[in-house]
Amino acid sequence: MTWNPDTWRNYPVVQMPKYTNQKHLLSVEAKLSSKPPLVFAGEVQALKRSLHMVENGDAFILQGGDCAESFSQFSANGIRDTFKVLLQMAVILTFGSSMPIIKIGRIAGQFAKPRSSDIEVLNGVELPSYRGDMINDMEFNEVSREPDPQRLLDGYEQSAATLNLIRAFAQGGMADLAQVHEWTLGFLSDTPETTKYQEIADRISESLNFMKACGLTSNTVSQLRETEFYTSHEALLLNYEEALTRKDTITAEKGWYSTSAHLLWVGDRTRQHDHGHIEFLSGIQNPVGIKCGPSLEPDDLIRLIEKINPLNDTGKIILICRMGSDKVHQNLPKLIKKVKSEGKRVTWCCDPMHGNTIKASNGYKTRKVSEILNEVNNFFNVHKDEGSYPGGVHFEMTGSNVTECLGGTNEVKESDLGSRYHTHCDPRLNGSQSLELAFLISDLLKKIRNE
Repeated sequence: MTWNPDTWRNYPVVQMPKYTNQKHLLSVEAKLSSKPPLVFAGEVQALKRSLHMVENGDAFILQGGDCAESFSQFSANGIRDTFKVLLQMAVILTFGSSMPIIKIGRIAGQFAKPRSSDIEVLNGVELPSYRGDMINDMEFNEVSREPDPQRLLDGYEQSAATLNLIRAFAQGGMADLAQVHEWTLGFLSDTPETTKYQEIADRISESLNFMKACGLTSNTVSQLRETEFYTSHEALLLNYEEALTRKDTITAEKGWYSTSAHLLWVGDRTRQHDHGHIEFLSGIQNPVGIKCGPSLEPDDLIRLIEKINPLNDTGKIILICRMGSDKVHQNLPKLIKKVKSEGKRVTWCCDPMHGNTIKASNGYKTRKVSEILNEVNNFFNVHKDEGSYPGGVHFEMTGSNVTECLGGTNEVKESDLGSRYHTHCDPRLNGSQSLELAFLISDLLKKIRNE
């Protein structure tokens, strides 16, 4: 069968909403198909070239952002603060590793979430589960939980506004290294991580002053003033992805591109090789992430890789491993061995969040920072043992001063969870905890560089 953006409809799918008003749904899909693209083929190709560097061990991926973006919490300040924390993390990693850091946000499209159950029960009342703002609403009533096609358009509009602001930040001066001291958020000013970060910022400022004396400033060197920043989200709503998939007619690399984001990934619950999600991802030119949980068998992984990347192209496949800190040594080595033996070109990335979710005694879904850091450490150790390269980290974070994950140097306790627990789905690292993660990864990359 010749691939087209709609061929996924000939396959079974899971985790997709069931809309009752099909006429409204078709109308919305038609409107989306006529909307301008959010990203462009040339940008996607640039990301693939950067991922080729990661495959060769010459760069590192920093992929972070919201668990599930929100319509109600959408604000320019929120986007700015998340962007600032990611810039801080990238500086820490660049300084420690002496290599380029590929910055990818879980942003401008991360509105839909797979769920372990179709039904949520509260006080004996059963309603459809909340699946993200692009599908339904968190409010616990029948009207709010009904999938609404209009939300697809609302998600597109918010993604467009978010991307517009991110591009302004990345290219308009906020990413200027001369502003390195200005990226620290106010609520982080007294944390140990910020003290360590300021030491790095001071050394960068000294180097910039030397370069200025030599005639090199951010006004004359664009690399000091601007940064590349890419977007990503889970390819869950295939009708939305189909509507925003366009055939490139401009660049030399012809083909179909998803224009909803630079990179799409498939989740652990939707990666069945003979289902619609993998069928859709097999036809686009964008880089594709595959979430690899503890249940993934090596032969199944190879089948997925060959379906999505039959030509074994470079920069195409990112394997995002989400094992849980105590299962990395048991499950990851066999995947690495199989991929190496089959000669598959991939980038290995660590998702230390999703395998470490627990429920606190007070009922909040949370994660322990210690387990998150432990999984990253174990991920690096396994790759050292197997002679492969740990190419990146994929995590959920926010620039807001939330209390959703337990621990960290500022020690969020169970009793603190209720004070600033704002996530619409899974718990996220706050700014301080994110910097703590960056310093750990920086130390691990230094070890690789010095070996």
